[in-house]
Amino acid sequence: MENEGFEVLSSKLRKLDLSGNRFNDKSILSCLTGLSTLESLDLSANGLTAGSGFNDLSSRLKKLENLDLGWNHCNDSIFPSLTVFSSLKSLDLSGNQLTRSGFEIISSHLWKLESLDLSRNQLTGSITSWCELKNLKQLDLSGNNLAGSLPDYLGNLSSLQLPLTYLTSLEFLSLSNNLFEVPTSMKPFMNHSSLKFFSSENNRLVTEPSAFDNLIPKFQLVFFRLSKTTKALNVEIPEFLYNQYDLLFLDLSHNNITGMFPSWLLKNNTRLELLYLSENAFVGTLQLQDHPYPNMIELDISNNNMSGQISKDICLIFPNLDTLRMAKNGFTGCIPSCLGNISSLKILDLSNNQLSTVKLEQLTTIFFGALTRHKGKGILPIIHLLFCSESRNMIQGPISFSYVFIFKTSQIWFLDLSNNNLGGKIPTSMFNSSTLEFLYLGALNLSNNQFSGMLPRCFVNSTCLTTIDLSKNHFKGPIPRDFCMLNQLEYLDLSENNLFGYIPSCFSPPPLIHVHLSENRLSNPLTYGFYNSSSLIMMDFRDNSFTGSIPNWIGNLSSLSVLLLRANHFDGELPVQLCLLEHLSILDVSQNQLSDPLPSCLGNLTFKESSQKAFAHLGVVFRSSPIEKAYYETMGPPLVDSMYNLRKGLWLNFTEVIKFTTKNIYYGYTGEILSYMSGIDLSNNNFIGAIPPEFGNLSKILSLNLLHNNLTGSILATFSNLKQIESLDLSYNNLNGIIPPQLTGITTLEVFSVVYNNLSGKTLERKYQFGTFDESCYEGNPFLCGPPLQNNCSEEAVSSQPVLNDEQGDDGFIDMEFFYISFGVCYTVVVMTIAAVLYINPYWRRMWLYFIEDCIDICYYFVVASFRKSSNNFRR
Repeated sequence: MENEGFEVLSSKLRKLDLSGNRFNDKSILSCLTGLSTLESLDLSANGLTAGSGFNDLSSRLKKLENLDLGWNHCNDSIFPSLTVFSSLKSLDLSGNQLTRSGFEIISSHLWKLESLDLSRNQLTGSITSWCELKNLKQLDLSGNNLAGSLPDYLGNLSSLQLPLTYLTSLEFLSLSNNLFEVPTSMKPFMNHSSLKFFSSENNRLVTEPSAFDNLIPKFQLVFFRLSKTTKALNVEIPEFLYNQYDLLFLDLSHNNITGMFPSWLLKNNTRLELLYLSENAFVGTLQLQDHPYPNMIELDISNNNMSGQISKDICLIFPNLDTLRMAKNGFTGCIPSCLGNISSLKILDLSNNQLSTVKLEQLTTIFFGALTRHKGKGILPIIHLLFCSESRNMIQGPISFSYVFIFKTSQIWFLDLSNNNLGGKIPTSMFNSSTLEFLYLGALNLSNNQFSGMLPRCFVNSTCLTTIDLSKNHFKGPIPRDFCMLNQLEYLDLSENNLFGYIPSCFSPPPLIHVHLSENRLSNPLTYGFYNSSSLIMMDFRDNSFTGSIPNWIGNLSSLSVLLLRANHFDGELPVQLCLLEHLSILDVSQNQLSDPLPSCLGNLTFKESSQKAFAHLGVVFRSSPIEKAYYETMGPPLVDSMYNLRKGLWLNFTEVIKFTTKNIYYGYTGEILSYMSGIDLSNNNFIGAIPPEFGNLSKILSLNLLHNNLTGSILATFSNLKQIESLDLSYNNLNGIIPPQLTGITTLEVFSVVYNNLSGKTLERKYQFGTFDESCYEGNPFLCGPPLQNNCSEEAVSSQPVLNDEQGDDGFIDMEFFYISFGVCYTVVVMTIAAVLYINPYWRRMWLYFIEDCIDICYYFVVASFRKSSNNFRR
């Protein structure tokens, strides 16, 4: 932004928006000092700091009432500069770097404040110093680290309204994403008669004595969110909700609330539009009222313990449903066929129940009506979505042309038919763009079925396709070159099929994040497939027949976190370019034919934790219109659209599962465990040479597997630096020397193995974790001694046992007992010979001299032989 033009701004200017310009020049702020009539100033989303000329600015803009400094780099030193704004009524400091200091300045100098937004900062501690803010109407504290109980004086604040700048007519309080203790009774807000919107996510839900259960609040909420709280045992549904009758939005999800399904909520709140009760512990049957609820748009009761049959009248009770989620319960019986008559239904998830066996053709009557009515019937432009997830029920049969008919004239964004018993070939016409409107297909999941035949090519006509999961089927043949047209692909899973051939070199979608091709029969060298997929995080090519060397270009995949090449036919060296992967946390190249020494630079890997390798977040659709409608109906339209804190997002989430060997188990890692899992598996190859000393720097590694190679040299004493390692396997190599005693300082080890090497000396002291390892961890090393092995160490061997370091050679020692015997015999023979010679004639004297020369030769032979034997014993 240039300075030109600021000087010519009208002296009568009252409102100025300079947001999102990324300037931090003090001279720009100084140009604003002449705007003495300015009442509203938006400087959000720039590079401003507390020292960017605010002192000069604040002393001149004395009429300023609304100031937005959100999403800058301001810290606590900004507060003294703000005290001069004596007329300030609205202040937005969200998304900065504020901590605790400065709250007293706000409370004592900015007492006229009606709107205060401190969300998404670094605030900590408890709320203790805002009692003087008597005029406060807007408050947002979400996204901080505030803790403690909610103070009762908050209930005396006059009317808490929407905590975002300029939304002055909406009554709202947001405490989400903190560490507050939110009471189920809502006692701190009982006297707050104007409260309409209350949001609390990711806080702690606490129960109170039963004396507070009968408190009747003065407010009637329209929006109430109390979700994702720290789960406590035996939490019951909040009692105050029995006295709420105006609710349009209710979210009690992820709380572990027990009890029967609260049908009384529907009875009391006839205008309810969105009801979220997922991830709780509700039991019993789904008891519904006997009259319709035409306003209900979304109902989510998934992940509970409910049972019984789904009411056949559910379509009459909720005739305008947009979304119905009942997954992961224990529902039985048949799927109500009337669901096909709900013209607005776009999301249906009945997965993971015990619904009765239904032939696939019968489902056409369920979905055809809804699908055919979608086109041109006022679908929200951002939600062209169908979620046909019948997974883990008992749907069966091949996909026939009669079933294809249900997709005609429909714009489907997400098609999920995974985890069923569907079979047969996928008809070409199913994804034919000339007859079907699949241009909006964004995600396709047909995994874990019985599909066969070649991979379908025709769905590449969908220009929006970001997700393909065809894993765990019986597809065969090569990967079609048509896949090169999938330029928007982010997630691809073709694992556990019968695919063969090579990967097309043109197949390299730039947005690709996760790719799974494991457990197929793919072969040939890896050429340049995925060469341009610089966003790759997960690359899983396990259990195929790839040949040649591991390509160097993998080192250019700067985001790669997981590389799995196990059980192929790769040969040559392990490329040093892999050391360039700063985010690499799991590397598995086991069961190949790799050779040469191990790259020492692998010791530079840092193994950073990352949730990106565990979860694939592939996009979001915001379900915001019902919330906006509630705002409009309650207080009229907002001045600006700043309601992102309240919107309910619909994510396409894939929880990754990878297989990796650790603790001698080929195990599947998933979820949060995968987020922090780290390991290197180089086993079952032909690596030679010593273990690089740099491997002692892998301080954050959890698993290191080097078994079945041709490694030589000694075990690194610096392995004692691996303070987090849980599994260390050095078996079936040619390692020699002793086991460094420093290793006993590793207290995290659960599996340790050095079997079948050439190790000697004494086993490690049986303390800490090493006290738990038995004989099987050391077997195959005949010159090892000590517990838990059967062969004991002699005192001489123990006392003379050297302490090895990583640079120790193979220096020998003399077997002293053998030496003394040999020397004594030779010495006696020599003395007796000399004495005999003194008494014998000159002839015999000459003969004895010849004999003495022979004895000396024999003694010399025995001494040399003893040295050689002792040295050989030590080397073994």
